[in-house]
Amino acid sequence: MRRRIVLSLLLVTAVLLVLGWRSWKASRPEGDLVLYGNIDIREVNLGFRVAGKVRDVRKDEGDSVQPGDVLARLDDEPFIREMEEAAAQVSTAEARLAQLQRGFRPEEIAQGTALLNEREATLTNADRVRLRKQDLATRRVVPTQELDDANAAYGEAEARRNSAKAALTLLNAGYRAEEIAQAAGDLARSRAQLASARLRLEDTVLKAAEAGTVMTRSVESGAIVQAGTSVIGLSLNRPVWVRLYVHEPELGLIRPGRKVRIYTDSRPDKPYEAQIGFISDRAEFTPKNVETTELRTQLVYRLRAVVNQPDDGLRQGMPVTARIERH
Repeated sequence: MRRRIVLSLLLVTAVLLVLGWRSWKASRPEGDLVLYGNIDIREVNLGFRVAGKVRDVRKDEGDSVQPGDVLARLDDEPFIREMEEAAAQVSTAEARLAQLQRGFRPEEIAQGTALLNEREATLTNADRVRLRKQDLATRRVVPTQELDDANAAYGEAEARRNSAKAALTLLNAGYRAEEIAQAAGDLARSRAQLASARLRLEDTVLKAAEAGTVMTRSVESGAIVQAGTSVIGLSLNRPVWVRLYVHEPELGLIRPGRKVRIYTDSRPDKPYEAQIGFISDRAEFTPKNVETTELRTQLVYRLRAVVNQPDDGLRQGMPVTARIERH
């Protein structure tokens, strides 16, 4: 009797487990998570940083470019003249600073020394005359006027001697520190102007910073363009993103780093491998250009997947289908 009861309980338990497993399987979504979106490739408009006349444009729409390729050039003649003028100003400022730092020439100092010696001799002679006139005036041999003239000549000679001595002291001391500092500042300003002129000359050559494909060519040779005017529109080769949208109930299946298979209409049997890199934290309505099987008024979350090895088969705005394994 007890054995029958145990067998009955085991049978009921088994039936309940089977029914529960079937119910869970029926409620569990089958197949991959399917998302829809579009290819998103960065585009950049390239232009000159200076204004000028376009000499030539070397790339056409559809051309592939690599980093460092020359895309277009401006007429650089005015910029060369500007740089030459700035270089001449630097040379002048360097010479002026060197002159102030070295001080006066030895010939100028020698000339000042000779002048001082001459004034010293004149002063000595004037002093003898003054003393002689003073002695004669004391004995009333010469009139007082001659003594006054001798004293005046001595004072004048002494003043001229002092002036020559001060001038020689200035020659030996050289230029003032403030003058040297001003000359150094003028040189620094001239060098900065030369560097700016050289940079503007370099900016007459428009080069590609990254690899990509020329999408638009906005100007032709001979055109006068302002700084910043778009000359070449470039679509970059890397990175290539896929902009996708996922409904809120399926948001739990998405996380950064999950692998995604990207399918295009042109190669449905050869998917691209990608990884989810960004998930928006804000809900929005499904964009009209995204075709899904759900109602367009249903809120979705935008996410971005980065294609691992993109090729020319992926174009800007191309509609794609993404599949993500549910497990």
